[in-house]
Formats: sequence, C-alpha cells, structure tokens
Amino acid sequence: MYQPRREARSTFVPIRQHRYHLRLWGEPSPAQPPLVLLHGWMDVSASWQFVVDALEQDRFIVAPDWRGFGLTEGPVVDHYFFPDYLADLDFLLDHFAGDAPVDLVGHSMGGNVSMLYCGVRPERIRRLVNLEGFGMPASRPSQAPGRYARWMDELKELHRGEKTLQTYASAEGVAQRLMKTNRRLPQDQAEWLARHWAREGDDGRWHILGDAAHKVVGAQLYRVDEALECARRITAPVLWVEAGDDSLDKWWQGKFTLAEFHERLKLVPVLEKARVEDAGHMLHHDQPTRVAHLIETFFAKST
Repeated sequence: MYQPRREARSTFVPIRQHRYHLRLWGEPSPAQPPLVLLHGWMDVSASWQFVVDALEQDRFIVAPDWRGFGLTEGPVVDHYFFPDYLADLDFLLDHFAGDAPVDLVGHSMGGNVSMLYCGVRPERIRRLVNLEGFGMPASRPSQAPGRYARWMDELKELHRGEKTLQTYASAEGVAQRLMKTNRRLPQDQAEWLARHWAREGDDGRWHILGDAAHKVVGAQLYRVDEALECARRITAPVLWVEAGDDSLDKWWQGKFTLAEFHERLKLVPVLEKARVEDAGHMLHHDQPTRVAHLIETFFAKST
C-alpha cells in the first residue's frame, strides 16, 4: 500500500454547528501564509496526500473535509446549500489565519468555491490555484419552476430511501471503484485512499464518507452573471490548471464547452493558465508531481 512521505494529523474545529474535520501538515510559520487545499464533490481531504508528498518545500497546510463529506460531523439535513461552503471557508480562515491572507488551491467543486470566495473576500487570498473548477452551464429564468419541482421530487426520493450511496464488501472493493472511475490511479494509491474515502460500518460493509443528500439537486439555478461578477472582483493572481482530457465535454456533452469556460476566464484580472497532459479531471491523482510543481512555482512568485 502507498506510504505517505508526509504524515497528516487530524484535528476537529467547531464551525457553524459542525464539527469540522481537517488534515494538517507542517507547522505554522510567520515566513509563509497557510496553504489551504479544498477538495471536490464526493471527495475527501485525504485526496490531497499525493500532491502534498510531491511538494519540495515543507509548509503549513490545511485541508478540510467539507460539510457532508469525510469525517466532518454536523446536523442531519436533506439537502445542501452551495453558499454554505463559502461561509464555512470564511470561518475556517478566521480560525487558522486570522486576518492574514492565505494561499488557496481548490479542485473541482473546491475550485468553484474558491473562485466565488476570492471575489467576495479578495483581501483574504494572496494567490489562488484553480484545478478544473469550471462552474456550471448558463441557466435561464424559465428553468426555475422545473428546477424547484425537481428539487422537491428528489427530496421525497431521498426520504423514501431511493437516493443512497453504494456500499462495498471490502476496502479492496472501494479501491476497485476508485480505479474504475479514474483509470490512471495506481493500485497502491487507490488502496490507501479507499480507507480514507470510505469506512467499515456495523454491517461489515464499507460505506462512502459522503452524505446521500448531496445527490439532491440544488433548488436554485446556477447564475453565470453572479459568478462572472465575482470573477471580476478577484484581486489575487489566479492560476487556472486544466487536464489534457476534456472533462467538460465528457460530462456535459456539448451543453457547456471548454471554449465557453475560457471566455469566462477572461474576466479574471490577473490570470495564468497551465495544462497537465496525460491526466483527467482528478489530475492531482494522475500527475501529483506535475501539479505540485505548478502550485509551488506559482506561489513562489513575488508579483
């Protein structure tokens, strides 16, 4: 099994009626701001271990399990409200950095949270790396009635027990699931990650550390105009990193394209772009050394 080069330590912090779980590496230093790593949807903070191990420098790193994922504990809910992630991040930065700015890295959903947050609280972020956090396709007001109806229908499905997460007979089965989703994930890393991505229950089966309520569609439409206004207000330098595989095309099948997203990126005031070849959406698993190098090089810049 994979052996981490840098061991994480776990801590729990009370945040907004949640007992937030975080993985920490290194020790705080006045010479460097904290590096905050935000995982994506249906993922956990342990997902960053391979990138952390590939970093050349030792620094203080904070990686939370978002509400409803990993070991973070909170009230039982039947749906999740996306802006809560921004508020959670704000409270977490208060705890670990006070008023000082941090370096931020977000993957997928974590990248989306990061981009919005950087426009809302620009003074809190020194530099931002967004790994495949694309946002969503544009919506129309005419879609709102159908979206509200779908949201209520899916809530009923959840309460009837029709929305669940698959369980597995063993940790090895979880690892196989991870490798099926990501064909580039080595088996030793998959076996290590499986024991952090899922946990054995009282029934002897392995349960994914995610809340099934995440499968309920959001009640409100994605507002591109609001996201773009946040992008305009970002003052931190931003590094956008995309994978060689076009995950947007695979997921949205033409409804939202890479070219369309690149048009949105033009509104970010200070932007650099990078591309990681031989990688899919989970590029921090596929090419952790390359991703770590991009992160460190970007954060080392003085301007």
